[in-house]
Amino acid sequence: MSGDTDLIKLYSARILALAADIPHLDRLDSPDATVKKRSPLCGSTVTVDVCVANGRITDFGQDVKACALGQASASVVGSAIIGTTRAQIETARDQLKAMLKQDGPVPDAPFDGLEVLIPARDYKNRHASILLALEATAEAIEQAEQANCA
Repeated sequence: MSGDTDLIKLYSARILALAADIPHLDRLDSPDATVKKRSPLCGSTVTVDVCVANGRITDFGQDVKACALGQASASVVGSAIIGTTRAQIETARDQLKAMLKQDGPVPDAPFDGLEVLIPARDYKNRHASILLALEATAEAIEQAEQANCA
């Protein structure tokens, strides 16, 4: 019965609320870059579109096909992403990975809402899905910056 209790804690009302209200679900018509990431373990996918100006994300769209944990992560990312820099996104990605895999601290603001996913630390098979939104966004902003410099 303990396993059921753990799963109930994992899929808290807060995680489910985030998963049900993901911002920026409309794809962009003319993005500077688009990246699709897939978790081979569970099949979750996240596709992000970004527009970048002066080193900051100015517009963002995402298509999220993931479990509730991946959706909750994408929701937090979508809420915080406009105006962020590549360095902030890469730092948040690295901090989220450390939070999940090494009991590290919660990512810095504006991504500190990812603390809701602390209960997922014990579910290694969910980590890849949780990381998809930040991994795709980090790669997309990098591509956009490289394209704008070319």
